Amino acid sequence: MLKPIILTLFASLGISATSVAQSDLAHEVGIIFGPTAFQSDYGERHNMDTNLGNTGFGVGIVHFLNFSANNNRESFFTEHFKVRTELSFSKVNLQHFGEWVDKTPPTLNVLQLRGMKGSSTVINLGSQLEFSFMKIHDFENTIGALSPYVSLGLAGSYYSTKATSSLGTLGLPSTTYPKYLTPSDGRQFGFSTENGVVLSVLAGLGAHYKLTTMSDLMVEGRFQAFTSDWVDGLNPNKDLYKENKSNDWQFWFNVGYIYYLEF
Repeated sequence: MLKPIILTLFASLGISATSVAQSDLAHEVGIIFGPTAFQSDYGERHNMDTNLGNTGFGVGIVHFLNFSANNNRESFFTEHFKVRTELSFSKVNLQHFGEWVDKTPPTLNVLQLRGMKGSSTVINLGSQLEFSFMKIHDFENTIGALSPYVSLGLAGSYYSTKATSSLGTLGLPSTTYPKYLTPSDGRQFGFSTENGVVLSVLAGLGAHYKLTTMSDLMVEGRFQAFTSDWVDGLNPNKDLYKENKSNDWQFWFNVGYIYYLEF
């Protein structure tokens, strides 16, 4: 698992280092921020309260390699692709939602679910290849232009997660919902307070707006899928609980400001 993450991080740094020596590459830097919705083992699947309740906030620093701005030898690649390197941070607080939490009168199991809380902090470093539907030269020369894009990439993700309960220490039959007491994936229980490093896949859809000659605004929706089901701190035994078969993922909605650097 660590090998592809290390390769991803070195590839990101290598791309930036190589660009310094290339006179036909231009650089763009910026900041992005916005809400994130975390899809995890907290809450009921396909439940609106879960989707709206388990949300947090993310912020990131981005760097683009622009192959078109300083290059007069137009090609399909230089006119439609950029390489985006990103360092980002997100934090979300988690709890259970859905019919099993809303049941009345509340049983002990209902109270155990209501009392269970979690949090997940994720730091990402990685790269994406961004494809612009509009020619990059045309976009750069047109104030007010709108350039839709799609992106795909990989990131190394460091996570720090915590699971607690308002009823007391988790891991006891009096405080913990039964399915989280079962050992899972090498852990003593189906919950964990831990730190770790995983690989994640990024896929985005958005648009750049040409604000000035040297700056853009951007808006983006982005899907981030993790290669682990422990990023939220919950992972019930999948052999027994088939409803928890999917790894954790989150959806970002970002807005951002991008500035073009001159060399």
